[in-house]
Amino acid sequence: MARLDSSSIRPAAFLDRDGVVNHDIGYAHRPDQIVWIDGVFAAVRRLNDAGYHVFVVTNQAGIARGLYSEADVETLHAWMAEQLADAGARIDDWRYSPYHPEHQPDRWAHLRHWRKPAPGMLLDLMDRWPICRDGSFLIGDRDSDIEAARAAGIPGHRFEGGDLDRLVMGLLDTAGPGIPLSGQPLEGT
Repeated sequence: MARLDSSSIRPAAFLDRDGVVNHDIGYAHRPDQIVWIDGVFAAVRRLNDAGYHVFVVTNQAGIARGLYSEADVETLHAWMAEQLADAGARIDDWRYSPYHPEHQPDRWAHLRHWRKPAPGMLLDLMDRWPICRDGSFLIGDRDSDIEAARAAGIPGHRFEGGDLDRLVMGLLDTAGPGIPLSGQPLEGT
């Protein structure tokens, strides 16, 4: 993936997958297992329209447990991206961590720092995309998501279920000074 030029620097919204983008049924790895969270298509569109980069960051210990493969996850993410695109919503990039300390830890040790609550997936995206940390945030459904956000230097917001778009709308409405909904710095700030 090519690095974007500095004129496109803007905040990012990092979304956990299971429990935020789709319902967490435990080790989902096929399209027939995906039940979308209410409001997810509208929420991602809203973030796109507001000028945010939108990323999915997800622990996928099912790979280390031998329940499914990396190819299964990548195929599922491609399908999910297509479904979102069909609804006018765009995920800019996806990250997943197959590492689990109790299952094949040596095989995935190089991605140990990607497993939330470690911030590796977020930091990797911040390094590869032109992201302004001011105004960036993560939405997750677990303490480990919030801890990863904090370790990456951005706020984390807990999604307790319901309509994701309602949460995103509230976050964008309360964006801090100098971080307008367009994601571009205000003049004079």
